[in-house]
Amino acid sequence: MNTKLIISLVLAGLAVLFIIQNVTVVEIRFLFWTLSMSRALLMFFILAIGIVVGWTLCSLSVSRRSS
Repeated sequence: MNTKLIISLVLAGLAVLFIIQNVTVVEIRFLFWTLSMSRALLMFFILAIGIVVGWTLCSLSVSRRSS
């Protein structure tokens, strides 16, 4: 079997297990905003924001070096 397929299936299984274990609703408060969402969804959004910020900073760094 393909190694990438096995690794992908294991990671997908771990992600499903993580989501099942973190369904607790948490309340996030920032200044005067309040938001309620599941802990797993909150962690996913934080990860996605981190990836976008890292990708943007890396792109800016590469473009500054080339010019």
